[in-house]
Parts: sequence; C-alpha cells; structure tokens
Amino acid sequence: MCRSNGWRHYRLSVALPRRQRRAARVIVVDDEGCVLLLRGGDPRRPDAGTWWFTPGGGVEDGESAQAAACRELAEETGLDCADVGPVVLERATEFEFDGAVYEQMEDYFLVRTPHFSIDTSRWTVIEVATVVEHRWWTREELERTEEPVYPEELLSLLDLHQ
Repeated sequence: MCRSNGWRHYRLSVALPRRQRRAARVIVVDDEGCVLLLRGGDPRRPDAGTWWFTPGGGVEDGESAQAAACRELAEETGLDCADVGPVVLERATEFEFDGAVYEQMEDYFLVRTPHFSIDTSRWTVIEVATVVEHRWWTREELERTEEPVYPEELLSLLDLHQ
C-alpha cells in the first residue's frame, strides 16, 4: 500500500468553515486497461475550473471504508461489487468545495472489471450539480493530459498493480 500526503498548496479561505472527512475512492480499470474518471468542479467557484477524479465519496458513520467504496461505486457508476479488495493508497488532502474547506483522509481501492456503460441514475443532487462528464481513459491519454487528475499518483498506482 502507498501513502501520500496530497495536501494542496494553494491559498484556502480562512473565513470558511473547516470540515474533517473520511472518504473512500475507487480506481476502476476495465479489461482493456482503461481507467474510469469523472470530471467536475465546485459549482460555487466556477473560476476554479474542473478536474478529473475517481468515483467515491464520504464514509458514513458506522460504515467501513470498503463498504463505502462499494456503495459509492454503485451510486456513481451503476457497478455493483461485493468486494473492492485492499486499500492501495492512503492519502491526506485539503481542498475548498461548496463553501467549506475539507481536511480529508482518503482510502483508495482498485477494482478490475469488464468494460461497462456508466449509469448515472443514482446520482445525488450535488453529483448532478458537480460532475460534468465521465469517460474511460487509456494509459497513453493519462500520460499526455495536462488536465488535473486526482490522485496525482494514479499512473504509479497502475504500474504497481498491473
């Protein structure tokens, strides 16, 4: 398992409320080696642009990170899974979103699956407002892109878990 301190080094508003959060995220790789990513941004700060990220979200009270990863994967992509395997990356990050500064501890899991079409019918209101696109990326596309992709360690993780 890898550990990362992904703290962002940009100016965060000191006037905003701070929230601590635990999250579970899933790196989804299809049978062709493509990675599923979502692109979104902060609806309150459109000037901040957009970025690509893996499916996932907050761990609810009393829920394990593994259970949260499975739940979030089903909600955000339509892929139902019984097991996401072990944590492949633990990461701490800090970011501004929706009027708050989040201090977030993230557990990443890696799921291999046959290629599938994304089902967005279970998206929450915030996901509908935030996510503007989703797509499968080849490794070559990830290597060439200049767009922000999180986690920053994604290509290294794919190398470690081929």
